[in-house]
Amino acid sequence: MVRNDSLEQSKAIHRRTGKTFYYATRLLPERVRHKTYVLYAFFRIADEVVDDEDNDYTPAEQEAELVRIREAALGRRETDDPVLTAFDEVRRQTDITDEDVELFVDAMLTDIETNRYETYDQLEAYMQGSASAVGYMMTAIMDTEDPEVARPHAGALGEAFQLTNFLRDVREDVVDRDRIYLPAETYEQYGVTEKQIEDLELSEGFRSAMRHELHRAEQLYREGVAGIKYLPEDCQFAVLLAAVLYADHHRLIRKRDFDVLSETPQLSTTRKAWLVAKTRWHWIWNKDPEAVFERVSTIGDVPAHSPGFEPPESVPTQ
Repeated sequence: MVRNDSLEQSKAIHRRTGKTFYYATRLLPERVRHKTYVLYAFFRIADEVVDDEDNDYTPAEQEAELVRIREAALGRRETDDPVLTAFDEVRRQTDITDEDVELFVDAMLTDIETNRYETYDQLEAYMQGSASAVGYMMTAIMDTEDPEVARPHAGALGEAFQLTNFLRDVREDVVDRDRIYLPAETYEQYGVTEKQIEDLELSEGFRSAMRHELHRAEQLYREGVAGIKYLPEDCQFAVLLAAVLYADHHRLIRKRDFDVLSETPQLSTTRKAWLVAKTRWHWIWNKDPEAVFERVSTIGDVPAHSPGFEPPESVPTQ
């Protein structure tokens, strides 16, 4: 059982830094919800070392701090950090593997030195640790009956969430962190240069690059949502809702004609509440996650493929 002080601190971190996911997390059953707060807090602690917006660390110090976090999270060294202590406890209680924790922290270590990605394959390799591993750990704490079937879908959904974040946060990543997560091969395909993105210069080419990557993310959503049926029944609605909420950023991006350079699109509290109500209404009548997602999410209105776009390889469905 996670101590109350550890749980409250984890919950506070989740509520402050992961507002979209926090909305859905509150609808998980308690047996999973409390563990999710701890997981998310652990992810944020590691991520904030890398982001280091106050420039408190040198790269060598960032690396050392991430190694310390990893060793404490895996129970290999003592710590007085309540979140890391709680994470180690959750890890021991569930099927979270050391390999998935290592995969996540390795991605954070990569982020210290890497701020540009030439190809989508390179970006996807990074997301395997920073996003897919998160999906794997979430599957583990839900006590999924057939995790080997659910894992690839969970990984795809984790990547979809992160790719949406990257597309939503282009301005923030450039201005605050000197990072560009859009693959160079994509924006160069549409005649956009790295300097134009650094200068926050909106163009038709940039709009086309955004459209391209939105379609890629939307394929990942479809792959991920297809696996929700393999999760425990008491977890399915919350995960479906998280997918609906994250994917709704695509509606905002399209509404802004793909302008994510002048400001960062954000879902309003009213819009989130509306999506919760709408998703729940359809879920009452139809417990098929894919059907409800297509009905509720604006992604359901977007063709599965677009000209010139090569969709990602499908994951097995059974």
